[in-house]
Amino acid sequence: MKYIADLHIHSRYSRACSSQIDVKVLEKWAKIKGVHMLGTGDFTHPDWNKELKDYLVEDGSGILKTSSGFPYVLQTEISLMYSQADKGRRVHIVVLAPSFEVVDQIIEYLQKHGRLDYDGRPIFKISAHDFVYEMRRISYDIEVIPAHIWTPWFSLFGSKSGFDSLHECFKDQEQYIHAIETGLSSDPPMNWRLKQLDKINIVSSSDMHSFWPWRMGREATIFELKELTYAKLLRALRAGEGLAGTVEVDPSYGKYHFDGHRNCNIVMDPKETLKHKNICPGCKREMTLGVAYRVEQLADREEGYKKPDAKPFHTLLPLSEILAAIMNKTISAKIIWKEYNKLLKRFGSEYNILFDAPEEKIKEETHPKIAKAIMDNRAGKLKVKPGYDGVYGELEIDSIEEKEVVEEEKKPKPTQKGLGEFF
Repeated sequence: MKYIADLHIHSRYSRACSSQIDVKVLEKWAKIKGVHMLGTGDFTHPDWNKELKDYLVEDGSGILKTSSGFPYVLQTEISLMYSQADKGRRVHIVVLAPSFEVVDQIIEYLQKHGRLDYDGRPIFKISAHDFVYEMRRISYDIEVIPAHIWTPWFSLFGSKSGFDSLHECFKDQEQYIHAIETGLSSDPPMNWRLKQLDKINIVSSSDMHSFWPWRMGREATIFELKELTYAKLLRALRAGEGLAGTVEVDPSYGKYHFDGHRNCNIVMDPKETLKHKNICPGCKREMTLGVAYRVEQLADREEGYKKPDAKPFHTLLPLSEILAAIMNKTISAKIIWKEYNKLLKRFGSEYNILFDAPEEKIKEETHPKIAKAIMDNRAGKLKVKPGYDGVYGELEIDSIEEKEVVEEEKKPKPTQKGLGEFF
């Protein structure tokens, strides 16, 4: 069975996260998005941990369930900030665990190194090597995944505080790193360019700070599992068996794809940056080097290389982003939600719209330009102006007037038979 999973999320106890996030809200919006399984986020935070224990039930499979049967995987993100080789390091790590019993042992270990109650994503002065070693001392079933590995400020390969290799970061614990998370600003082809990642599986997750459908599941991992258990999930992450691919946004959409300096509204591709010697032409200060630049620094293969045994991936932008861009409205505008809910009512979930709904059925339901944008999105044909230095990329698309959408709604529609017609 196919599962679209978002295994890196946050609770309301993490900084800069929606105060409305709770287990029920997450389940509701996962179903709207079409996500079949979620990480719990923030299991180390005492208040969120208690809420998880109140709402999620263990059944021995390692996959926790709500009262309605929706599956969650125990997950958190840890920020490791320390010094190594005379340089400050800041590496974010996603941690998956098979049970509350194991989570309690992780918490017991971390409490010896600092507080857990101030943030859902706590900070510790522990090296990445030591962290992996200590997790394996607790349980071999704990999975450690380097998060958004190219982000400049907080990641394994980050230009500001990262490393040049997995081995440099994890040393003799490198053998226990089985998967890496692409992050919004990179995609699988960018990671295929590094020979050191050839034996590493690629996963994607949203790292969402709110439950809205343009955040939840914007990136995800697709599993095909005969049985939904933590052991099978672990097998997929470690050996690739049952790992069916990923959903990625266009890397240009990410906040750190290109280089730049947002205070001066300066953005450059890596070649331009080299010409300027990484100095902002506006303020003459150093620019933030983006993911594209960093990949070029570390790559030992040419752009366009395809890994022979690569898993498939799908480049998709959230439907809300498409509607907002094409109607030239804010993503929360009433007309955007109206159009989104109309499509949702017809096709069942956002991922059904993005992946599966027949083109002719979409054309029956919405404005022709919106229908075309949805199909272009499915084909990976949409163009995005690259993001940089903390600024999201922007979808470049011809807009339509709100009155055009309203007029389209007035046209008579063919008789609709409902979802059973094609799903």
